[in-house]
Amino acid sequence: MRTKLGLLLSGLGLLCLAVPTFAHHGFDTEYDRNKTVSLSGVVQKVEWTNPHMHVYIDVTDASGKVTTYNMEMSSPNTIRRRGWTLNTLLPGEKVVFEGYLGKVVESRGALQKIAKASAPDQILFNQDGPDSDAPNFPTAKPAR
Repeated sequence: MRTKLGLLLSGLGLLCLAVPTFAHHGFDTEYDRNKTVSLSGVVQKVEWTNPHMHVYIDVTDASGKVTTYNMEMSSPNTIRRRGWTLNTLLPGEKVVFEGYLGKVVESRGALQKIAKASAPDQILFNQDGPDSDAPNFPTAKPAR
């Protein structure tokens, strides 16, 4: 009886450890590698949340309509290792960015690159960087 109970508890323990592995999503689950975007806007907020950081950017189109893009990044730990601090990107700053749009909600995307509008050649984040923790992230394509 004790042996069966021990085996049952061990099996349940291993199952509980395996479940988080299946919980993480792949790029193609949420984002469309054929829907690229290259825009400029104003940072609304930066969320340092796990498992992924998010930058919310207000983009105003030619008619004056504002769309807030929710752009997903790597984990906060990865971003900090790349040298970011809480002051690297602040609300109100003008930025230029590239990314892949969502399959369902197009204003939700995966951030490819971002830079301050005042220094567009100084990339603050590049998903394909040497420390990239997303090996399945698609190769950048020209913005449409």
